[in-house]
Amino acid sequence: MQYKKIAIVANSTWNIYNFRQELIKLLKHEQYKIIVIAPVDEYIHYLNGTYFTKHIALQHLNAQSGNPIQDLRLIYELYKIYKVEKPDLVIHFTIKPNIYGSIAASLLKIKSISNVTGLGYTFVNQNKLNILLLNLYRFAFKSCRTVVFHNNEDAALFKQLHIVRAEQVKVIEGSGVNTDFFHPRENKKHAHFTFLFVGRLLKDKGVQEFVQAVKRCRPIIKNAEFWMVGQLNENNPGSIKKMDLLNWVEQRIIKYFGADKNIKHYLSQADVLVLPSYREGMPKAVLEAMAMGKVIITTDVAGCRDTVVHGKNGFLVPAKDDVSLSELMVKLYQLSDEEIQKMGDMSRDIAEQRFDIKIILSQFLEMVNHCLNEDFKNTNTISIPKESIFE
Repeated sequence: MQYKKIAIVANSTWNIYNFRQELIKLLKHEQYKIIVIAPVDEYIHYLNGTYFTKHIALQHLNAQSGNPIQDLRLIYELYKIYKVEKPDLVIHFTIKPNIYGSIAASLLKIKSISNVTGLGYTFVNQNKLNILLLNLYRFAFKSCRTVVFHNNEDAALFKQLHIVRAEQVKVIEGSGVNTDFFHPRENKKHAHFTFLFVGRLLKDKGVQEFVQAVKRCRPIIKNAEFWMVGQLNENNPGSIKKMDLLNWVEQRIIKYFGADKNIKHYLSQADVLVLPSYREGMPKAVLEAMAMGKVIITTDVAGCRDTVVHGKNGFLVPAKDDVSLSELMVKLYQLSDEEIQKMGDMSRDIAEQRFDIKIILSQFLEMVNHCLNEDFKNTNTISIPKESIFE
């Protein structure tokens, strides 16, 4: 029997480790042959637990680089890999694989699925790169069999901007959360009411709003603690400054625990998860916190608002509004243990009913099976023009 081959492509092994392991295991269980294509980093140890998946290291993918020559090299590198490996389907994740991988797959008339898991820095911050990115998306997505979005608003925006056609669009609510692993901790006991921020330390994640809100409410709720867990990467144009983080820690505004992999440990100790993001696909940290029965404060923006029923399992606050955020933090601090427990229970119910990994993966598997087993005719094959679009 000839098993069909699926290639999964992302901009880092970190992405594979944190978001794609369950998908890989499911597809292998369904008798698909899987290869993973991504730059290698310290998270390559994911291979220890995914049934000896073949991993091909990308040499020319730099997620932060805007060098058009390097991007052209990436297209050529992916083209060569796809030509040798001959996958029946390529599933792309993250911006550069979505764009350049789709182009490479189209040149070889290979079916591809792109996943827009969030709109990222360039969409949140309007600039010249935004216009270039829109045009690259339009060009690349012409040939995609399906483009997956994590929320309806991102899908609607891409249709409105004529980046995708309606028949290409599929909405799957995030990457899912393992509700067996992330579950409420019984009889949590600690001395302080704790607000927790989890995420990369980027401005568009609302890090500065979180800190300003802490400054405002700390004099009122003196017995609360404010924790922050996440990676600081100053190479990212949207990153906060290292000196700002140092000042926050030295002034005891927050407790910072670094980019710890054991998020479950911190969630188990927290009472409220706070994510004042400017826009998300479907925030993983929020889903994990909900599965553990935590109250959520997040922003009334795309992706974030899909996780909260205002006043039931948490509260929605306007983006970039640290005053409203601080008021809600004080309000939650002043609720009774019974009220906090009731809201946390609602979070757990929503996580189980909508975001459980089994629900999400079943939708993804159905899409993959349909794509591979239908009589697919690609009428939008890309050909590279003589004058490069990257010039």
